[in-house]
Amino acid sequence: MSFRTEEKLLINKLQLTEFKEFLFKKKASKKFPSRKIQSLYFENFSEDMYSDSIEGIVPRKKIRVRNYLNNENLNLYLEMKVSSVEGRYKTRTIIDKKKFEDIKRLGIYDSQYGTCRPLIYVTYIRDYFQLNDVRISIDENIYYNLFSGRKLGYDINSIVELKSSANKDKDDLLNTFPFQRTRFSKYCNGFEKI
Repeated sequence: MSFRTEEKLLINKLQLTEFKEFLFKKKASKKFPSRKIQSLYFENFSEDMYSDSIEGIVPRKKIRVRNYLNNENLNLYLEMKVSSVEGRYKTRTIIDKKKFEDIKRLGIYDSQYGTCRPLIYVTYIRDYFQLNDVRISIDENIYYNLFSGRKLGYDINSIVELKSSANKDKDDLLNTFPFQRTRFSKYCNGFEKI
């Protein structure tokens, strides 16, 4: 497990062109083609993952199954995003379609949260860039749907995630990217639209 520094920037539609020009001037390289991502988030019956995230409680986690909709990568990934006292990290396991169908039907048991059921799909387009030791992703066209199929809405803003090793100085990271920092969770934002 490797810990990482992660910061998020809230970029409105008007700033998005400015931010991409900023990346171009800094000579950031595009790492992958744009991808359409779909994540199915799970939650327990007490809605503790949402509450813990809003309160900033550690340790906490988010459980999701992610796939890439317009990509040759057909894998399904069971992911756990963990925030602990030591830092943040993500675990990722490839699962097959049968396993995915089983956990959609039966839920996932987690030692911290108990039985977690599928709740919210989040779908968006992601672009990937690299600037020195910082990985940059830009998420646009973020849509939310309940697992049952009901549409919950979308975000008018884009979210930029800056990721680097845990050794990276946060002030240095934020000075390099002079845009508004935000605390943002796609899962929590979708949950609040229910």
